[in-house]
Formats: sequence, C-alpha cells, structure tokens
Amino acid sequence: MARIIDISRLISEETAVFPGDTPFSRNWVMAIADGCSCNTSTITLSAHTGAHADAPSHYVDGAATIDEVPLDQYVGRCRVIHARHPDAIRLDDIEGMDLAREERLLFRTPRAPADDTWQDDFTYLSVEVAERAAREGLRLIGIDTPSVDPSDSKTLDAHKALFSGGVSLLESIDLSAVDEGVYELIALPLRIARGDSSPVRAVLRSLD
Repeated sequence: MARIIDISRLISEETAVFPGDTPFSRNWVMAIADGCSCNTSTITLSAHTGAHADAPSHYVDGAATIDEVPLDQYVGRCRVIHARHPDAIRLDDIEGMDLAREERLLFRTPRAPADDTWQDDFTYLSVEVAERAAREGLRLIGIDTPSVDPSDSKTLDAHKALFSGGVSLLESIDLSAVDEGVYELIALPLRIARGDSSPVRAVLRSLD
C-alpha cells in the first residue's frame, strides 16, 4: 500500500518568515467556550508562509498569477535528491541526469532551517542548475529552504532562469524524513485571485 509522506511545514505563531514579511497570526472570532455554536478563527499570513508555491508574477511583473498556473506542474512523478553542498545546489548534484525525463526534482539540503528560526545563510539553487533545468525541460523544482535564491538577492537570478523555461517552484518544503528516490508529488496551490504565491499542503506518495 502506498505511503503518504507529509512534506509541508507546521504553520503557527512561531513560524519564521523572511525579515519584514508578515508573520502568521490568528484571531478567534467565535468560541464554543464563550457560548457560540462553533469555533471560528481569522488568520493572517504571508502568501510565502511555510511550504508554498511561487507564482511567476512574484518575480516577473505581468507574468502568470497563482490562479493561472497549470496545476499539472504540481502533481506527478518526482525525484528527491540529497544535495551535498551547504552553500548551494550545484551541477554535480544532478550530474548525469536527463532532466526532461525526471520532470520534477526536490532537493533536501544539508542545513535546512528550523520552522521557528530564521537563518540568512540557507542553501540556495545555483544559477547554473536553474539554467540547465530551464534548458532541459524540467517541470518543477522544490527546495527545503525559504528561497531558490540567496536571502540577500535583489535580482532573483535563479527564479528568473527557471521562469525562462517554465519551471515551477516549491519552497520551504520539509524533506528531513525523506529518503532519496522516486515518488509521486501532490502540492496544489490555492486558487487565489491575482496571487503572487500560495501555501500548499505538500505530500509525497510512495511508488512501492
């Protein structure tokens, strides 16, 4: 029987976000303890909280928003790779791979940040890997850190290189308990009108 592996991150008031971004907060509008018929809350959060899918409009003005992205990018065969370099995912991490055949790659990095702790020096995706992914027809790249670009990047070169080839993005997934290998990915973004991103409930299904 296929196993379901949750690769989302727990979202709470302690969830770390990019400095200057909106942290998660929750307000209880109704509570059974107060005599109401049900518990109802309002939540506020950045669209880039926890595991999330970046829309092209996040980094290219006028590009597709999250409600316009093709959903089949986020569902299907993927390969999990344990990257070796603490600073960046490099070409030798994908040496010998036919990226068009792989379709989707998810990278577990050597120093993924904790859910409740921000760190500036997270592992990013080298521009060389992004360019090769775009050139060879990869459909999606996922990473277990907050961004495919360095935290201080102002030009978002890896994002834009992936955009040039139509490669979709998942960021801040949790691969800490996932072995290398081939899985089925399901990570659908919410249908948010004009959204620059969306949190996802990302799971892997074993192909055993």
